[in-house]
Amino acid sequence: MDSEWIPPDVDGQRPSVARVYDFLLGGRHNFASDRDLATGLLRIEPQARELAFANRAFLGRAVAAIAAAGVDQFVDLGSGIPTQGNVHEVAQRVNPGARVVYVDNDDVAVAHSRSILVGNDRATVIQADMRRPAEILAHPELTRLVDLSRPVAFLLVAALHLVKEEEDPAGIVATLRSAAAPGSHLVISHLTHETAPGKTAAIAKLYDRATSPAVPRSHAEILALFDGWDMLEPGLVYVPEWRPHEGETDPEPERFLVLGGVARTG
Repeated sequence: MDSEWIPPDVDGQRPSVARVYDFLLGGRHNFASDRDLATGLLRIEPQARELAFANRAFLGRAVAAIAAAGVDQFVDLGSGIPTQGNVHEVAQRVNPGARVVYVDNDDVAVAHSRSILVGNDRATVIQADMRRPAEILAHPELTRLVDLSRPVAFLLVAALHLVKEEEDPAGIVATLRSAAAPGSHLVISHLTHETAPGKTAAIAKLYDRATSPAVPRSHAEILALFDGWDMLEPGLVYVPEWRPHEGETDPEPERFLVLGGVARTG
């Protein structure tokens, strides 16, 4: 395998949630430790790859809908390793002037993001932890591209279930809300334990080996993360149910274990 993408001093011994997700999506930017954890995940949830693709498709539909509504600034927190259908590709397809800031704390995710964004002066990546949103909002790379006095879309897709309760996931969203101009949007997708509590508990235990935990939450707990925002239709639903394209409805959306929703400021 070509190793040019591997940043110096990267820890390949401990599985990274970003690299596990990359593996599930068919990417090549992962190590044996990541593949081992992904194999364990597939034993618990044989549909894990399908789940990952459904979550990615939800992200694409949400970004396209927000861009079509006139928002041209996106901040993707916990963005992971770029793969097909990146936020800047979707947003700039709708509006070539759209600006995108990716944020991740994984070395590989940041390095690969930088490589694919060469020559795109309307997209950038910041290496930072989403648990410190005030620092991200003040980062010079963000303020260079994003005008917070105008509407912005904050994306937390498959991100907040990596944040423990004591790390205050609600506080992360509240900080973003306090910085959001009227017309701003919030996108969240989040693992839930309501459909298959035994399965999600096993997933959470497996992720204790990784760089971040997996913390499944209830529908009510995830909905509470949207406090202060106005939910858009169809509300907080399993990700395949959020505005599916014609012919893409799933008869058992709850099998995907992940809830998603989009909200807007007044």
